[in-house]
Amino acid sequence: MITDWYSVTIEALQDLWQGFLNFIPALIGAIVVFVIGWFISIGVGKLVTEILKKLRFNRIFEKGSWKEALERAEFKVDAAGFIGAIMKWILVIVFLMAAVEILGLDEFAGFLNSVLGYLPNVVVAAFIFVTAVIIADLLEKVVRAAVESIRVGYGHLVGVIVKWSIWIFAILAILMQLKVAPDLVLTMFTGFIAVLVISAGIAFGLGGKEVAGEIVRDLYKKLKG
Repeated sequence: MITDWYSVTIEALQDLWQGFLNFIPALIGAIVVFVIGWFISIGVGKLVTEILKKLRFNRIFEKGSWKEALERAEFKVDAAGFIGAIMKWILVIVFLMAAVEILGLDEFAGFLNSVLGYLPNVVVAAFIFVTAVIIADLLEKVVRAAVESIRVGYGHLVGVIVKWSIWIFAILAILMQLKVAPDLVLTMFTGFIAVLVISAGIAFGLGGKEVAGEIVRDLYKKLKG
C-alpha cells in the first residue's frame, strides 16, 4: 500500500516537472515577444507624436474656450501625444495578445481580441472630436461674420448657438460610436433635434419674421445699390 502511494506521488511530481519543462520554452517565447513588442510600441508612439507635432497638429486645438477651461483645471492638452498614446497601446495589446496565444491562454486572448476590436471605435470617436473642433470654430466665425455683415445684430449669439449645436451633435455621435447606452443616446439625439426644430419654429413665429424681413430688405438694398 505504501509502495503504491509512493509510486503515485513520484509519478505526479514527474508529470508536474515535465509539464513545467515543456512550458518554459513557451514562457520564454512569450516574454521575448512581449518585451520586443513593448519597445516597438513605445518607439512607434513617439514617432507618431513627433510627426504630428512637426505637422503642427496641436495648433488645431490652441483656440477655444474649452481648452482654457481645461488648462485652468491644470489639465495639459496634448493632442499629438494623445494620438501617439493610442497608437502605442494598440500595438501593446497586439503584442500582448500574441504572447498570450503562445502561452495557450485562449480565453484571455479572446478578451484581448474583443478589446482590440473595440479600439477602432475609439479612433473614430477621436476623429469625430477633431472634426468638431475644426468645424465648430470655423462655422462660428463664418456665421458671426455673415450676420454682422448685414448689420442685423446678435451675430455673437447666433455664432455661439451654431457652435454649441455642432458640439452637441458631436458629443452624441461620439457616445453612439463608443456604444455608451446607445438607446438612451438615440433618444437624446432625437429629442435634441425636436427641441431645436420647435425652438426655431417658435422663435420665428414670435419674432423671427421681423428679423427675417429686415435681413431680406437689407440684402435687397445691397443688391440694388
